[in-house]
Amino acid sequence: MSHSMPDIDALPGEKWFPLETRFEDEISEYWGGWGVCSEVDTLRSVLVRRPGEEIESFNAQAMRFSSIPIDVELMRKQHDHVISIYRRRGIDVHYVQTQRKDRPNSVFCRDLMFMTPEGAIITRPAMAARRGEERYIAQALAALGVPILKTISGDGFFEGANAMWIDRKDCVLSTGSRCNRSGFEQVASQLERMGVNVHHMQQPYSNIHIDGIMNPISHDLVLIHASQVPYDIVDLLKKKGYKILEAPSRTEVTQTLACNFVVFEPGHILTAEGNVRTQEMLESHGVRVDTVNISEILKGRGGLHCMSAFLKRG
Repeated sequence: MSHSMPDIDALPGEKWFPLETRFEDEISEYWGGWGVCSEVDTLRSVLVRRPGEEIESFNAQAMRFSSIPIDVELMRKQHDHVISIYRRRGIDVHYVQTQRKDRPNSVFCRDLMFMTPEGAIITRPAMAARRGEERYIAQALAALGVPILKTISGDGFFEGANAMWIDRKDCVLSTGSRCNRSGFEQVASQLERMGVNVHHMQQPYSNIHIDGIMNPISHDLVLIHASQVPYDIVDLLKKKGYKILEAPSRTEVTQTLACNFVVFEPGHILTAEGNVRTQEMLESHGVRVDTVNISEILKGRGGLHCMSAFLKRG
């Protein structure tokens, strides 16, 4: 006796196929156009922290501030003045609204994130006195809709000023007291996935961040503190077509942070007042130099570049 098997329809195949595009190509459409792969393309948007309760009472030595007391209200006024300059240039300014009350260094937002063409990497500060500030940077970025690609984790530490874009294909990452090998590798893996060549720089024992000793001015001009920048990095910049300008005053580099300027657009910078010799040298090479008084911010051993986390350029 034969038994016939029922004829059951085959399950249909999946008809919803993936959209195979690159995240970077869609970031404007879905996230808001955030992204940075240059230190000099036209600055469009920044994230800052206006000094709050955290600067009103703290141990200056423990927080690595100058021993000269801060004028709290003047610091806030100077910060506001910088922001007014940004806004007059059409730069969008976003604030970190919340922060720990025991973290006066949080005014230096550059250290707490690093922007890439695909979004932000949240850092992990090296100093115990700064650890935890990054949580509130992450909250601010999430509220803005900025993609967060990575938070430095495990035993790694890395700060945003341990990275410097040369161009879309090349980025310098420095190791030293503020970035260890684990932090370096976590950032490098993200950049290499984006097709970026990562160039290692050993940070000098006497300096913590790249922007204290080296900063591009345009696509073919860079200012360096010659005694502190490794030869192979200078050689790389020369081969990429950069003209090397050497800061003429060690005092200006270390005291008024002559290398720690912000580029508005190629060849046009904002720097702290007091860098007279450096300004004269830059202007002799055709650089447009605007200055601003940030005497109280400098007491935190950070400058304009330190206080400004770049969200959009170009």
